[in-house]
Amino acid sequence: MTALSPLVGRLMQALRCLPGVGPRSAQRMAFHLLEKDRKGAQLLVDVLSEALEKVQRCTQCRTLSETPACPICSNSRRDRSLLCIVETPADIQAIEQTADYNGLYFVLMGRLSPLDGIGPREIGLDALTHRLRTESVREVILATNPTLEGEATAHYISELMHQAGIRVTRLAHGIPMGGELEFVDSSTLSHALNGRREM
Repeated sequence: MTALSPLVGRLMQALRCLPGVGPRSAQRMAFHLLEKDRKGAQLLVDVLSEALEKVQRCTQCRTLSETPACPICSNSRRDRSLLCIVETPADIQAIEQTADYNGLYFVLMGRLSPLDGIGPREIGLDALTHRLRTESVREVILATNPTLEGEATAHYISELMHQAGIRVTRLAHGIPMGGELEFVDSSTLSHALNGRREM
């Protein structure tokens, strides 16, 4: 028999929907919010409720946005001939932090995984092909993750782009800055060797 209040139990269960949050972490969070930070808990409730009500997908790139066109898509100074394809909105944030890219994006919201029933339509490739027909994109940069599914997705999209006559490039994968060769796995080292360039 549990000594917990039913509502506390429900709160703990609800917190487990977050990635990486198990039973212990959920319990710690719930107790912290209820015992020590009720103002923070109320702020969380208010902001989450407003975000759920107002945040949708950008009609152009499919990232999360409060407006029909996100700030990147509506920025006239972005290079509209470059389109970087990523798996999630978090990937956009990672690329934007480099301050090295000035093009537009397309968010797949996942990757191809036929065993899980995720095909081209589920990741928005119909919307992507429509966008490429209506805009003058000269280069597509594939920035899917270097996983088995990410590589399969990149290959599939690459074939579509070649059929449309659009230049396709892939983010380089290799040895991280500060990394030592003896600690790099063979797959990463193989990518680095194959992706070597002139100096």
